[in-house]
Amino acid sequence: MKLILASKSPRRREILAHLGVPFEIVTADTDENADVSDPCRLVELLSERKARAVAEKLLSEGRDLSDTVILASDTVVATEDEILGKPQDPADAKRMLSLLSGSSHRVVSGICLLGMGKCGTAHEVTEVLFDSLDGETLTRYLQTDEPYDKAGAYAIQGYASTFIRGIRGCYFNVVGLPVHRLATLWRELFGENFL
Repeated sequence: MKLILASKSPRRREILAHLGVPFEIVTADTDENADVSDPCRLVELLSERKARAVAEKLLSEGRDLSDTVILASDTVVATEDEILGKPQDPADAKRMLSLLSGSSHRVVSGICLLGMGKCGTAHEVTEVLFDSLDGETLTRYLQTDEPYDKAGAYAIQGYASTFIRGIRGCYFNVVGLPVHRLATLWRELFGENFL
C-alpha cells in the first residue's frame, strides 16, 4: 500500500518520517468552516473533508488510487467554553494563551484514513496543564514565530515546553498526529499493522 499524507504540517511530516514510514505529501484547499460545537466531531469531520479533497484532486488528475491510503488530520485546543484553532494574529494568540494560562485544556486531534474502499475516522484527546504565564513570558513567546501556525497558539515541542506542567494522554497528539490511535485505526480498517 502507498501512503499519502494530506497535510501541510511540518510536524506531522516529521512524526511520520521518524517512524520510517514511506509517504508522499499531497494537499488540497479545504473549507475548514463547520458549525460543529463538539471538538471531537469537528476534528473528525475536518480530517475526512481533507482526505476526500485530496482524493478528488488526485482522481481528477488521473491518478490510480487503488493501492493508496490517504491520511488526513486536524487538531484543535478545547477549553470549557471555546474551541481554539490557529490564531489569526498576535492579538488573537495573546488572547488564547491568556485563556490557557494557569489551567488545563484538551488537545483534540482527528484522523481519517481513506483508501482501499474504506474510510475511517477517529480522534484522540490529551489533557494539558499550563503554568500561569506572567506578562513578560507571554510577550517574549509572542515575539517568536512559534504561536502563529499552531492550534491554541503554542507548540509543546518548542519554547512552550517550559510552561507546560504536565500532560495526561498521548504526547504526539499534542504535537499534531496521534500515532497510537493512527496505528489502532489502521489495524481496524486494514487488518494489518501500520509499521
